[in-house]
This record gives sequence, structure tokens and C-alpha cells, in this order.
Amino acid sequence: MASNSSTGGVPKWERGARLGLCIFGLVLSVYALHVEVSRERDPEYRAMCDLAQSVSCSRVFTSRWGRGFGLVQHFVPKDSALNQPNSVLGIIFYTLQLALGHSVSSRAALLLVVSSWVSMAGSLYLAAVLVFVLGDFCLVCVSTYLVNFALLYTNLKRKVGLERGKEKTG
Repeated sequence: MASNSSTGGVPKWERGARLGLCIFGLVLSVYALHVEVSRERDPEYRAMCDLAQSVSCSRVFTSRWGRGFGLVQHFVPKDSALNQPNSVLGIIFYTLQLALGHSVSSRAALLLVVSSWVSMAGSLYLAAVLVFVLGDFCLVCVSTYLVNFALLYTNLKRKVGLERGKEKTG
């Protein structure tokens, strides 16, 4: 089994996969934030991801669901510091995934899995809003949903690997 594992049962491929996924997620999130800020400053701004009327990421990012999942504004004012763009939440999430990925503790592995499940819940919710409410296709959004799913898979494999490694040594 040593050929499939590295540190403490963590799959060898996990570190590279995590790094690639998190960097891609960060790039997507920073780009989404750039598009939102640019569109707010200039309503005529046209992003590279605005391909057609129904394929428009800037339309999605500047909708009410582009901040706080469209839910936070029901509890705090729209301009509250708590009502951040979803892209800022993505930047925090991918940074957390990168940082916790350096730890081989079972607690960090659990936090990675739990935060990934939360991100998947958010992705499924936003995908439903995208399709059924906005009637749009956002390439950047769908790409982040795929990254989140891949991170969940990666985190589940990591957790199982750590548990198996612990069983062998304990």
C-alpha cells in the first residue's frame, strides 16, 4: 500500500490535486469578484464570460444571489459587511482548503470534509437558482461547482486514507 500513500495514509496524488483545484478555484473566484466590481463601476462593462443573453456571468454575479447566496440580505442591510459577494466566500473557502490541506490531523481532515459538504450544498442551491430562477448559464459558476465537487472527493479520499493509516499504526 506504500505506493498509493504518502504521509500518514494520505494518497500521493492528493496534494497536487488539492493545489491545482484550489488555485483554479481561487482564479475563478478572483475573476468573479473582478467582474462584479467592474460591472458595478460601469454598467456597460462586458466580461469575457458574457457570451450571450442567457450565458452571462456578470448578470449572475450582480444579481441578488451573487451576494450572500441571496439569503443574507434578508437578515442584514444589502450594504452590510456581512453581505459579501459569493466570490469573496469562495476566496476564503479555497484558501482554507489549501491551508488545512497541509495538516495530517484527523481534525483538519474532518473540517475539510465538512466545509466541502457545505460548499456542495451552496453549489447545488446556486445551480438551482441559476437554472430555475435566472434561466442563465454561467461558465464561471459551473466551473466552481465542479471544483467544489472534486475537492469533496479529494477530501473524502484524504479522510479515509488518514483513518486507514491510523488503523495500521495504532
